[in-house]
Amino acid sequence: MDRSKESAYLAHRVAFLTQHGKQDLVKAPLESALGCELVHTDAFDTDQLGTYTREIARPGSQLDAARSKAQIGMRLTGAPIGIASEGSFGSDPFGGFMPWNTELLLWVDPAHELEVTGFAHGPAQSLHRTVNSLDELMQFAQDAKFPEHHLVMRPDHEDHSEIVKNIHDEATLVQVFAKLQAQSASGKVFVENDLRAFCNPTRQALIRKACDDLILKLQSACPQCQSPGFWIQSNIAGLPCRACGQKTRLPVAQVWHCAACQHEEQRALPSDPWADPSRCDFCNP
Repeated sequence: MDRSKESAYLAHRVAFLTQHGKQDLVKAPLESALGCELVHTDAFDTDQLGTYTREIARPGSQLDAARSKAQIGMRLTGAPIGIASEGSFGSDPFGGFMPWNTELLLWVDPAHELEVTGFAHGPAQSLHRTVNSLDELMQFAQDAKFPEHHLVMRPDHEDHSEIVKNIHDEATLVQVFAKLQAQSASGKVFVENDLRAFCNPTRQALIRKACDDLILKLQSACPQCQSPGFWIQSNIAGLPCRACGQKTRLPVAQVWHCAACQHEEQRALPSDPWADPSRCDFCNP
């Protein structure tokens, strides 16, 4: 449903600085939902703010990098609002065994001193391996979901200065492997998934989900001041156990917060009035 008539950003120009094709992932949903105009620019090398292949370390947090991109995009385009995308990769928060991707979309509205964040989390296509032969490389390529997901290769190890990115067809893969293996002191080649957005469809799907989350927040107006971004800040625990009646760590309510005027509301969760005893620290310590 088109929600642009309700939007605080109808007909507003919104800068989006990206070199990696992310504008194609978010332009249509943002413009349809908010009635804004996304203004893309690639006139700044965002690799200066950090690379996934470790040549340049990201100097601050994921949010810091996104904020810098949004501010630079606004300066380059003259748009009064900026949006930026920044991803991070690590291990999953559950067992630490699975590659994990967190995507952030940051909306910056300086005139109203407002920042709104959209997030998405999920398994990442982020593998790496040191290979000694073409057969090992081809097995890795299959595991890494090549060629839909592109690859990066280096001789010897993960921090070698010689690097080839955006490998996306088998002929190039074989050619680059032969070249880098010949340069390698050990005869080994380090290969990994290319994590840039245009090279990684799994990451693209999470960026779209982060965009959906951002849109929901921008369409949620504060009941006190009508600013966008009225959203859940925290949960209030205490759902009672069905067996013993003691309070559990499961939530009974949510705290909604407005970053603009600091208005807060507690909203009860429409859930079962009792917690399962399996979730109770007293019944199931």
